[in-house]
Amino acid sequence: MLNDQAAGLRAMQTSNNGERKVSSEKKSKPVRVIAVASGKGGVGKTNVSVNLGVSLSKMGHRVLLMDADMGLANVDIMLGLQTQYNLSHVLDGEKSLREVMVDAPGGLKVIPAASGVKRMAQLTPMENAGIINAFSELDGILDVLIIDTAAGIADSVVSFCRASQEVVVVVNDEPASMTDAYALIKVLSRDYKLTRFKLLANMVRSEKHGRILYDKFAQVCEQFLDVSIDYLGTVPFDHDLREAIQKQSPVTIAKPMSESAQAFRNIAQRIDQWPIPSDVTGYLQFFVESLFQAPSE
Repeated sequence: MLNDQAAGLRAMQTSNNGERKVSSEKKSKPVRVIAVASGKGGVGKTNVSVNLGVSLSKMGHRVLLMDADMGLANVDIMLGLQTQYNLSHVLDGEKSLREVMVDAPGGLKVIPAASGVKRMAQLTPMENAGIINAFSELDGILDVLIIDTAAGIADSVVSFCRASQEVVVVVNDEPASMTDAYALIKVLSRDYKLTRFKLLANMVRSEKHGRILYDKFAQVCEQFLDVSIDYLGTVPFDHDLREAIQKQSPVTIAKPMSESAQAFRNIAQRIDQWPIPSDVTGYLQFFVESLFQAPSE
C-alpha cells in the first residue's frame, strides 16, 4: 500500500513537470483559493461551498470546486453527479487531476473525492501535500478554487486551510457549532500561525441574527486568540433550500429567487470585491507557484 501511494505521488510530480513546461509559455492571472471549513459536521458547509461556487460561476468566473472531505465525500451527491474517478485515483497515480475533473450544473467544474474509502480518510500530511501539489497542473484554466474541507481539525483540513489565501468558517446557531469552530481557529492560529478568518452564519433566522452570532464569536476569538475574524455573510434557514437539497440541486439553480439563493449571491459579490491576490500565500509554495505566476525562464 505504501509503495502504491509513493508511486502515486511520483506520478503526480511527473505530471506536474510536464504541465509546467506548457504553462511556462503563457501568463496566468492570479487564482483566488478559498477553503471552506467548519469545526462541526452538519452545519451546511458543503452546501455553502456548492452554492458559492455556482454564484461565482454565474458572475463569469471559472470556478473549480474540490471535495476535500477525503473519506466521506458528498459534493457529487449535492450536485446529482455520477462520477467514475476521484482523488483516490489521483493519489494512486492512475489519473491526473484533469482526468478526474467533471463538469457540474451551474458552470462549475468539480474534483470529486472518495466516499467510504477508509484509507482516504487517514492520509498522512505528505500524502495531503502530494494531492495539493498536483494542482499546479491546473494553471490557466480557473479563476477561483473552492476547497470544501472535512469538518474538524484533521490533518487534511489543516493542510488545505494552510494552502489557501482565505479560510471561511461556517457556523450555525448551536453551541457545539460555535465551540468546535473556535477550536478549529485556535489550532490553526496557535499551531500554524493563521491569523485571518471569515465567518459565515448558516441556517439562521435572519441577517440580524447572523450578525449577532458573528459579534459574539468574533469578540471571544479576538479576546483570547491572536486572530481577526471578518463577517462574510448570513444564509437564512429556508424551506426552498431544504427542498433543493432533497432534489440534489443547488438552491441557486433550483430556486434562484429564494431567500437563500439571494444570500449566496450577495456573499459571492462580497468575495468578488476582495483584493486580487498578488503574491504566493500558504505554506505549500509548490501548490500556488503555477496558479499565481508563470514559472521564470
